[in-house]
Amino acid sequence: MTLESSEHSPLAQTGDLVQLVSPTNKVFIFHLVPGAELHTHRGLIRFDDLIGQPWGSQVFTHTGSAFFLFQPGPTDIWRETRRNTQIMYPKDIGYLLLKMGIGPGVTVLEAGTGSGALTTALAWAVGPHGAVFSYEIRPEMQNLARKNLEKLGLLDRVIFKLRDIEAGFDEQNVDALFLDLSNAYDFLAQARQALKPGGFFGAILPTTNQVARLLQALYDHHYAFVEVCEVMLRFYKPVPERLRPTDRMVAHTGYLCFARPMLLASPPPAAGSSSSSESEAVDPDGEL
Repeated sequence: MTLESSEHSPLAQTGDLVQLVSPTNKVFIFHLVPGAELHTHRGLIRFDDLIGQPWGSQVFTHTGSAFFLFQPGPTDIWRETRRNTQIMYPKDIGYLLLKMGIGPGVTVLEAGTGSGALTTALAWAVGPHGAVFSYEIRPEMQNLARKNLEKLGLLDRVIFKLRDIEAGFDEQNVDALFLDLSNAYDFLAQARQALKPGGFFGAILPTTNQVARLLQALYDHHYAFVEVCEVMLRFYKPVPERLRPTDRMVAHTGYLCFARPMLLASPPPAAGSSSSSESEAVDPDGEL
């Protein structure tokens, strides 16, 4: 059983991806392999002792230290993803999946694979009948992403391309395309060629001057319905007697930019007037 499984047994089974959490929130995620063991600073846990246990059970190491047995959710996976670069945060990933209509059966392109955190989310969202094409120019990052996807059983949904996208994408008429590149504004022509008309374009950028350059490029390449936002997440201390925000907040992690590539045409002549050769243009607010 892997991250994408839609049907789950109430009991942990051989091959399941499981999560052990200590009372101090120390997390271990692994597949249940018969005969294997997990060695922690709190003692040893035998995988054979976990097989057949109900999810949510309290289990113990050989020294008597307690852990809780869970099925990991997508955010647990992304948080524990092995990384060599800064990965995208779940708060941004969750929003862009909904904003860009990424779900079962969708075909998605991404450029800037990195450690594969977003790639994992895309592969999970598109389901067994969708596809993700991921472009990266650094072989060491692509290899790391492959390992992360393979661990979760999602590798068969992703086609990796080790190539610079300056020459364009191999795919056409895809449903959605996301750029995790610092110079995303340099590749909007290539993105238009790959996206279906009216498809979903998205990008993430760390600074406002980069966003400004992207906005100008979007209008120059006839994208419309342009939006820029950032997602902020604030947790609260879950103590009934002193419920209040936690001392630290996951605030700015990047600017999310969205747009739709449009096909512009000359408007029909108004009744009783001569035809006009002027085409409607995309105004600076992204409206047609």
